[in-house]
Amino acid sequence: MTQPAPGSLHEQAIASLGARIVSGDIPVGTVLTPEGLGISRTVLRECIRVLESLGLVQARRRRGTVVMPAGQWQALDPRILGWRLAGPDRLDALGDLSELRLAVEPVAARLASSRATPDQCGALTAAIVGMSATQRSADRDEYLAHDRDFHRILLEASGNPVFAALNSAVAEALNGRTAHALMPHNANPEAIRLHEEVAAAVRRGDAAAAEDGMRAIVEEADAAVQRLAR
Repeated sequence: MTQPAPGSLHEQAIASLGARIVSGDIPVGTVLTPEGLGISRTVLRECIRVLESLGLVQARRRRGTVVMPAGQWQALDPRILGWRLAGPDRLDALGDLSELRLAVEPVAARLASSRATPDQCGALTAAIVGMSATQRSADRDEYLAHDRDFHRILLEASGNPVFAALNSAVAEALNGRTAHALMPHNANPEAIRLHEEVAAAVRRGDAAAAEDGMRAIVEEADAAVQRLAR
């Protein structure tokens, strides 16, 4: 399906409707109409194509296009994750992502300890060097980019393409912390140390240490979000 151009009227309408549906502002069961939404029929038609592909709405005969419950959504799509993180249930969304990360990233680290290539080990180290160099501005995009690199490389180094495909969900969790002021200005030294430990464990093939260290990283991040959200 052809995607609307970024910043276009259609893209703006899709983002607005998607965010309203995900936040509950447009409730489940609502029938979408141009009149009710204040947009043209042409724009609504384009929105429906995209929102239906995400599971947010469904076109039904004789009823029109109906808003669907959350269980029908493509929950790991970056758009839906971004809309959830921008909405009122942000902490619940981050909690869901933390649970996903706890289920996947420690296992990915364990697998990476026997499957990572020398280049991937070097890239993990480079990401940590970047994080360390920018740790006094950890709430900025540069630190975020290095942090995202670390987690992407680790998932890829697992050698499991299904794990690697979850990178966008992990990246949205990291993006959400920064975008919504849930990242400290100065990185927690313990977080940096844990990333170093995981990279070192992967390099030396220590599966247990890699798994334990990655679990500690995710748990530390979740605890930090909860502290900053108070």
